[in-house]
Order: sequence, then C-alpha cells, then structure tokens
Amino acid sequence: MEKRLGKATRDAYGKTLIELGKENPNIVVLDADLSKSTKTCLFQEVFPDRFFNVGIQEANLVGVASGLAASGKIPFVSSFASFLVLKSYDQLRMGAAFPELNVKVVASHGGISVGEDGASQMAIEDIALMTSLPGCVVTIPCDEFSAAQMTRKFAEYKGLAYMRTCRPKAPIIYDEKVKIQIGKGIKLRDGKDITLVANGLLVFEALQAAEDLAKEKIEASVIDMHTVKPLDRDLLISEARKTGHVVVAEEHQIWGGLGSAVATLLAQECPARMAFVAIQDTYAESGPPDELLDKYGLRAVDIVKAAKKIL
Repeated sequence: MEKRLGKATRDAYGKTLIELGKENPNIVVLDADLSKSTKTCLFQEVFPDRFFNVGIQEANLVGVASGLAASGKIPFVSSFASFLVLKSYDQLRMGAAFPELNVKVVASHGGISVGEDGASQMAIEDIALMTSLPGCVVTIPCDEFSAAQMTRKFAEYKGLAYMRTCRPKAPIIYDEKVKIQIGKGIKLRDGKDITLVANGLLVFEALQAAEDLAKEKIEASVIDMHTVKPLDRDLLISEARKTGHVVVAEEHQIWGGLGSAVATLLAQECPARMAFVAIQDTYAESGPPDELLDKYGLRAVDIVKAAKKIL
C-alpha cells in the first residue's frame, strides 16, 4: 500500500481553529506555553484577544477553561497529552467532568511516535484516564482530514470532549470530503475472515496488514475506530458476528485503551477471538519515531502476526 504523508493531525487542528474562530466569537483557546507545538499559535495570531497562555501550569489551565465554559464560552484547551492529562486530572474530573461543562481538550504529542523527546513526554495512559471520566467523549483521528472534521464536531458538541493529536506527519487515509461523526467508526475495507480495528497512526498499519493478509487468501475488514468513547457498538457487534475474530491496534498502553473498550463490549454482546497490538505494559525510550514503532510492535507486520495467531 502506498504511503502518502500529509500534515500532522496537530497542524490540521490548528488550522481548523482559525476557521471556527471566524465563525463563532464564543470560541476561545488556551495553552500552557506550548502553542507552537500544539499549533494553537495559529489561532493566537488571528485572535490574540481570545487566546490565553497560562504558562506552565496545566491544572490552572483546565480551571480557567472551566470558568470560561461556565460563563458561556467554548474553550479549546491544548498542551502535550502527557502534561495536560496527567498534571491536571483532578481539575478535569472536578472542574469539567463532574459539573458537565462544555470544555474541549485537544492534546498533542500522544503515543510513542513523539520520538526523541523520550518517555516523559510520551502519553501512553491518556486514553485510559480520559475514558474513565463519566460523560467524556474520547477520540483519536488518523489523518489531517479526519482531525479537521473532528475539531469541527467538537465545536458543535455540548460537553467535555478529548482529542489526541500526533507529532509526526500522518499517512493520508481520507480527503476533504470525509464525514466524521462522534461515536461512529468508519469501515475502510470489508472482509469475511477477520476484523482489524485501529485508530490514529495505526489505521494505516491496519490497512497495510489487510493487504498483506490478502496475499495469503485471508480477507480482513479494517475499521477506523476514531472514537474510543462512545464506541460504535452496532458496527463492532456486526463485525464480530461476521468474522468471529478481532484484532485491535493502538498506540497506547495495552491496559485501558481501545482494546480494553472493544473487549468489554464484545464480551457482553458478542464474544469473539481477540488479539491486541499495543504497548505491552512498558515505557518506551528516546529514538526516531519509526524505529520506536518497530521496536514496540506497532507495525503492519505485528498486526499480521496477531491475526494469524487467533485464526
């Protein structure tokens, strides 16, 4: 499968914020001194009076955003996922989730594809933490087009929502015509033997794995499950009933991520043989993103191995 690199999902987020800012004067943006990396600096250039840099104090960042939301604004909050989620979890819980406020949390540098910055800046626990907050939507778009659409959906959605964006350029999966809906996965390929469920950068790897499996007469469905919470129950149950075999691939700790969510659903509704391609209960080291994805088993070859094991 040809790999065409587009923009990083963080770039698409920053660009879309400008468009939303022009459309809705109630949208405000907050950052914790990392706006050049999260790409909220693009919004700041156009709307300096609606941009707030609180400095390196993520807990206060969420507290300010919650106050703005309670005042009728639509705050988009950004920083690195490892800082924003882990350092401000109490504020996310009591300041945003519990009072059911309209706060949008968009965190960049998710997963180990952050690369050379090392483990301290690699969020591998963020999905587990954010899905555990009652009423919080949790998403990971796979490319620039889906990220742009999801940013727009966040602006429309009423309530707490979390989106993880990535540092590296992402392979292009869609185009500008893509229609993204919160809670609705997208079937990119249909097959009868096994279902591959992925999100983020692993969507391309799942598509590549499906092509490799097809060479061995194994037909795989591929699902972009961009929304971890709420899950697309109907699509997952339908696929599990059809193929009976499901591999979940994600750039997250194996505990508490997409795999755990899919397994919980299918155990209740339609048990299937399952395998999980994820970070195996470890922190990663510093290194080039591609080499890290290879070393920690997040490639098409790893998805193929997992598929063959359960088949």
